[in-house]
Amino acid sequence: MPKNGDPVEYQVGPRKVRVSSPDKVYFPQRGITKRQVVEYYLAVAEPLLRAIGERPTTLKRYVDGVEGEWFYAKRVPKGAPDWLETARIAFPSGRTADEVCPTEAAVFAWAANLGTFDFHPWPVRRSDVDHPDELRVDVDPPDSAGFDDAVAVARVVREVLADAGLTGYPKTSGGRGVHVLVRIRPEWDFIAVRHAVIALAREVERRAPEQATVSWWKEERGGRVFLDYNQAARDRTVASTWSVRGTPRATVSTPLTWAMLDEVQPDDFDVLSVPGFFAEHGDLHAPMDETAFGLETLLEWYERDDRDLGGAELPYPPDYPKMPGEPKRVQPSKARPDPE
Repeated sequence: MPKNGDPVEYQVGPRKVRVSSPDKVYFPQRGITKRQVVEYYLAVAEPLLRAIGERPTTLKRYVDGVEGEWFYAKRVPKGAPDWLETARIAFPSGRTADEVCPTEAAVFAWAANLGTFDFHPWPVRRSDVDHPDELRVDVDPPDSAGFDDAVAVARVVREVLADAGLTGYPKTSGGRGVHVLVRIRPEWDFIAVRHAVIALAREVERRAPEQATVSWWKEERGGRVFLDYNQAARDRTVASTWSVRGTPRATVSTPLTWAMLDEVQPDDFDVLSVPGFFAEHGDLHAPMDETAFGLETLLEWYERDDRDLGGAELPYPPDYPKMPGEPKRVQPSKARPDPE
């Protein structure tokens, strides 16, 4: 018998998915195997497909398990089955790629067999890859803070969203952070959606200046929770709801209600526990698709900030081309003064 077990086959809808080395240990601290990751994804396939179906999706692959090297697969891997569907996306550089586009549950088992832990979907649908239909707020605590700090800031995010006429749905990131998702009408491009997130984040910072920051440079954050507005930029993604994360415990990014946030910790949700959580509570983010909101108020706030601050644009990630109105992309402590 092979070291990691004989291949097994799963019948997933009309597809047969072959899983090699099913007993290969992916999470040594917990003894969680590839087979368990595959079966986890089959258990949550229904809500996961609702969350990322028809979206171009990057696969975060750990082919040697959580303690090995990982990489992002932004193109369809060689040898993909002929039934796998794709979506063409354009990177900030202008280059294009065909990404995995989940349309059925078998995709999740196939990807997990390749060592995929996280699914990182674009905030767009295949039918319109240039206009996001999902606004994502990444509430990211520093090393000196924790989940409770992220929850406190996420509650301010909820308050600000409500004042802008939007409803947000929280989830654990799978680490110490919180993600808040909002369904929006696909009427704005990536630049406008990013500006809406910047306006939201600035308002959160105004209301909780000791807790939250929009400072891109770590040296300016002062131990505060960062609202990562650049996760709204083109080709930037966050792990989807229901995604397994590359943590020793095999935690899962799990949808919650706002009432639940104060009652849980990220380690409560992992590959072994989340199927039971789903069976008990159902898909807590299903109502998100009932209403798609507009960004008019947030974009009005951005224009106000642009006037009042003498420019509202903030730095893009370092691999981006220089963007209109963007300030210098240099760490403040290393910036040289402008010549007289």
